[in-house]
Amino acid sequence: MKILKSAVVAFSLAVAMGSFSTAAVAESDPGRVTHKPIDAVKGVQDLIAAAETAINNGASPADAAAAIKKAANFAEEINANDRVARENSKVAKHMKAAEKAAKAGSFDEAKTHLAGAKETLENLKKLI
Repeated sequence: MKILKSAVVAFSLAVAMGSFSTAAVAESDPGRVTHKPIDAVKGVQDLIAAAETAINNGASPADAAAAIKKAANFAEEINANDRVARENSKVAKHMKAAEKAAKAGSFDEAKTHLAGAKETLENLKKLI
């Protein structure tokens, strides 16, 4: 009887753990919009273009940095696998450097880093 009781407990525990697949019931936070990786890359490219336009139109350093920050925040939505994550971390480094340069008023340096981020995003698209 003792062995039967242990077997029933083990079996019920195994069934309970296996009955709910985390992938099947996983969802994002309420109110959060999730994007496909390729759509997120396109969104980041659009936001980088908007930041470059703001810089070219003579935006203040704070406004240019805010536009770059918006693109950097959206870049966090890109997630597919480890290789994509490594490339995305390179994008994040360029974006952080561009934001720092824009805050300092060095728009040429910010444009250089934004160009580097765009180039890395093109490489990232090939991995998706």
